[in-house]
Amino acid sequence: MSRAPRLFGYALMAAAVLLALAMRRGLVESLGPFPVAAVALLTGMIGVMLVFTDLMVRGLYAQIGEARRAEDEGE
Repeated sequence: MSRAPRLFGYALMAAAVLLALAMRRGLVESLGPFPVAAVALLTGMIGVMLVFTDLMVRGLYAQIGEARRAEDEGE
C-alpha cells in the first residue's frame, strides 16, 4: 500500500497555507473567477480528507490483520 495519497494530501494542505499567506500579504486577489480564500479552503479540505482517509484505511487494515493473526493462533 502506497503512502502517496497521504503525502499528496500534505502537499495540498501546504499549498493552501501558501495561498492564504499570499492572500494575507496582498500578493494575489483571485485565481480566475474565484477568490483566493475559497480556493485555499477547498484545497485544504481535500488535503485533509486524503490524509484522514489514508490513516483510517491503514488503521482498518491493521485491525483486520491483528484479528486474522489472533484467529490463526487460536486454531
